[in-house]
Amino acid sequence: MADPRIIDISLDEQTIIWRNADVEQERRIAIFDILEENHFAPQREHTDGYNGPYRVCLRVEEGRLAIDISRENGDYLESVILGLGRFRRPIKDYFAICDSYYQAIRQATPQQIETVDMARRGIHNQAAEVLMERLEGKIDVDFDTARRLFTLICVLHIKG
Repeated sequence: MADPRIIDISLDEQTIIWRNADVEQERRIAIFDILEENHFAPQREHTDGYNGPYRVCLRVEEGRLAIDISRENGDYLESVILGLGRFRRPIKDYFAICDSYYQAIRQATPQQIETVDMARRGIHNQAAEVLMERLEGKIDVDFDTARRLFTLICVLHIKG
């Protein structure tokens, strides 16, 4: 029986050089939300017909995103590799707007915070769409899963 979802997700800690409390909170929320509800269906068929659930590890290797996919029991299935070129600008924009958002939370009016938050959501949504396009034919994900995965991709790019 198919169970196309992630039951465990991790980030390659060697990839992450530094993160502050705000970023760590975003990481925790994204992982919690993914595990609560997601749709994740690798499109490559396995000889035994395995269709989930999956354990996933995200890492960056030589400028590419690697999505390592394993069975529920931890046995490796495959890695999906994506070039990160199309994500460089959205990641940079997302970091910039997040910095503005965290500053606004500390010192801006509610209306200013809402404006910055709307811009942040817009960038995040556009990046999720790009991720869905890049995964097409490789992994089928829903929009919310793509948004949360993009958050985790951003965490992997923090250089301190």
